[in-house]
Amino acid sequence: MLQFISFAATAAATLFGYLAARRFVEDKLRYVEGIHTLRAPIIAGVVAAIVAAPIVWLLPLVGGGTAILFGTGVALGVANGSREVRKRITAG
Repeated sequence: MLQFISFAATAAATLFGYLAARRFVEDKLRYVEGIHTLRAPIIAGVVAAIVAAPIVWLLPLVGGGTAILFGTGVALGVANGSREVRKRITAG
């Protein structure tokens, strides 16, 4: 039962990171040119994983993999948000 709770917490953190990053990029960073580079998602993901690492270390049910997956979710969210912004710019 604890493994399922741990898995659910990891999945929720990853999904939250992805959705929050994507929404932030689409809403707040749509006019920022630097968000369209390859470095932006990588930097965002690494920083998110580093910030999440001490928090995850304090929680008993999740481990370091959760911080890594959270960072991956943020990186994918930034990349997909940037792609959506580029689609809107070229379509409209």
